[in-house]
Amino acid sequence: MSTRFALACSALAAIVLAATAGGQWWDHPVPVTAGPGPAGAVRPMAGSSPGSASATPDCTPQNLLASLRPQGPLPAPGQMPAGSTMARIAKRGHLIVGVLEDVSPMAVRDMNLQLEGFDIDIARDIAEAIFGDRERVVFRPLREADRFPTLVSGQVDLLVAGATITCPRREQVDFSTVYYEAGQRVLVNRGSAVRGLDDLRGRPVCTAGGSTSLRNLQASPAVPIPVVTATQTDCLMLLQLGKVDAVSTDDNLLAGMAAQDPRTEVVGPRFTEEPYGVAINKNTPDLVRFV
Repeated sequence: MSTRFALACSALAAIVLAATAGGQWWDHPVPVTAGPGPAGAVRPMAGSSPGSASATPDCTPQNLLASLRPQGPLPAPGQMPAGSTMARIAKRGHLIVGVLEDVSPMAVRDMNLQLEGFDIDIARDIAEAIFGDRERVVFRPLREADRFPTLVSGQVDLLVAGATITCPRREQVDFSTVYYEAGQRVLVNRGSAVRGLDDLRGRPVCTAGGSTSLRNLQASPAVPIPVVTATQTDCLMLLQLGKVDAVSTDDNLLAGMAAQDPRTEVVGPRFTEEPYGVAINKNTPDLVRFV
């Protein structure tokens, strides 16, 4: 594991613990317990039921996180049910996964230009469950705005790309149960008077296009001025150049930026909840149940 990635994970743990102290979640959440990986990673509590139907037009905070139940025990690697989506993937010889590639510590290039991070590990876990081999996966790097069009068009089997589960998105795709809980915060240069989103009224704040972070900024009563870039890494560059007063996105990604540039810091409380799920095409419900 690279030093940069290790530092990002350490920073992420401290930031998430601070942000979640006393925080609130949906009125009726899917029960979770701590899972492997950086702080914020979750898995369904043993014995809990994540739901039995895919998203419907009346999606609400109460049923937002429901997913399709598995049908029986997980098949052994290399023994996928005949006619299933997993069998088709197995016959192809590899899983195709849409990912981001510049969002430490979730998905980033190491010194050898190989992808690493928590999202990458999740994708490899799925490949291992199908093939018995974590390396039987082809990663397709995407920009945030391209994630869901690429999935819906069938160019990838699934997305493990920091995808927040939302009702509008559930009208297009299905999701697994939550594998990570993030929340939106603010990154500023050290010494800035800005201590949170409320201090950014009428000031330029950067985030990536196609993200829930952009939607949240546009809807914020603090009325910041959103500056949209292709990637969150571009936002960090604009902050370093003094072109924006802050970057705002999920706190796990901001932790990675702060580890990359110690002259920056994450400030203020979380002002959203961002439950991540693996996004899967609606025409492959058996894959949803498998994941």
